[in-house]
Amino acid sequence: MKELGLLLHITRTHLISRFKQSSIAALGVTFGIGTFIILVSFMTGLNGLLDGLILNRTPHVHIYNEIKPSEIQPLDQIEEWNNAINIVRSIKPKQSQLKIHNAPALIKQLKNDQRVMGICPQVGVKVFYLSSSIELNGLVNGIDPREEERLFNFEDYITEGSVDALVRNKQGILIGAGVAHKLSLVIGDRVQLSTPKGDIFPLKVVGVFQSGLAEVDNIQSYVNLSMAQQLLGEGSSYITDINLKLHDINKAPQMAGYIRDKFQLNAIDIKEANAQFETGTTIRNLITYAVSITLLIVAGFGIYNILNMLIYEKMNDIAILKATGFSGKDVQKIFIGQAMVIGIIGGLLGLVLGFFVSVLISNTPFVTEALPTISTYPVNFYPEFYIIGMSFALASTFLAGFLPSLRAKHIDPVEIIRKQ
Repeated sequence: MKELGLLLHITRTHLISRFKQSSIAALGVTFGIGTFIILVSFMTGLNGLLDGLILNRTPHVHIYNEIKPSEIQPLDQIEEWNNAINIVRSIKPKQSQLKIHNAPALIKQLKNDQRVMGICPQVGVKVFYLSSSIELNGLVNGIDPREEERLFNFEDYITEGSVDALVRNKQGILIGAGVAHKLSLVIGDRVQLSTPKGDIFPLKVVGVFQSGLAEVDNIQSYVNLSMAQQLLGEGSSYITDINLKLHDINKAPQMAGYIRDKFQLNAIDIKEANAQFETGTTIRNLITYAVSITLLIVAGFGIYNILNMLIYEKMNDIAILKATGFSGKDVQKIFIGQAMVIGIIGGLLGLVLGFFVSVLISNTPFVTEALPTISTYPVNFYPEFYIIGMSFALASTFLAGFLPSLRAKHIDPVEIIRKQ
């Protein structure tokens, strides 16, 4: 214990005697770790925001009935033509409806599936928004507002009004921000919708919806499910789309395949629907972590260079230590101890610096029309970032001290004294 205290005393003396160099080494760790925390917290927060714009409003499995030509034509069913080359031109879609056949029974069965967290039926209606002589092409989705809010954070995209306002008013409409702007509509106004059959329905604007995607906000609005069915003149069993949210998003491809095979319906999972977006997210995350790790490695090399120079400057001290009875291992412990002290102090200061700058960024105003619900820059304060930063600070400083200390361990004091 006494020997350990003596080694710590010598370590402290060496650090204080070269205070300027020791401070520079510690600051190298501080800025390396601090920059890592700032960058990874901000970039992952920004990536999470971009992901949320798409993924929060995308069902894990989307079920629909697609109108398309029959895969098997009547000519293919004639046996005598099986070995011939059959050419059929101008194939027309088979007679079908957009609605999902026997949707209430399908919904009931899916609700009993343990993989399913919740179900949101929808009815899509193509309409014209009418204002004086102006006709705007649009799409109205009939939804269950409560379920949309519970499963897909629907209210986060409502800039004016609320989900409750739509629930209370069966003839209300949450109008897209682009449509509201073009037609100068505000809450309380009435907008006329013209359906494909030529019927006109006046609906009361109870809120404004903005997804942040202009091509969506310029055409899309939301009404209650029953109102959408009324627009089409259909009954309560008329459903065109069913959106599923699962307990485990990774089971979405399996669930989509199950629905296609068992119910003969089109089902697309979230990974297939957003394949390009997921690729972009993966690349952004890869760049973030690559740059962050590079910063830490550069800081580690800086520490190594400073400690290596310290050893050259302290050749005489090393010779004296060895001449007075200290072993090579003792000398090695002294230099590793110096590196670890620099790593601990620099790492802690880096965590503090990273945290306060991240707080500053998270409180910086960020106002854009595309993201109306976002008021400040997104930053993640995940504890694992700080654990990784401190762990790397300790690991890099240990290696930066260990490698030069191997040289100090094997220095012959006689050779140093002869050179004096």
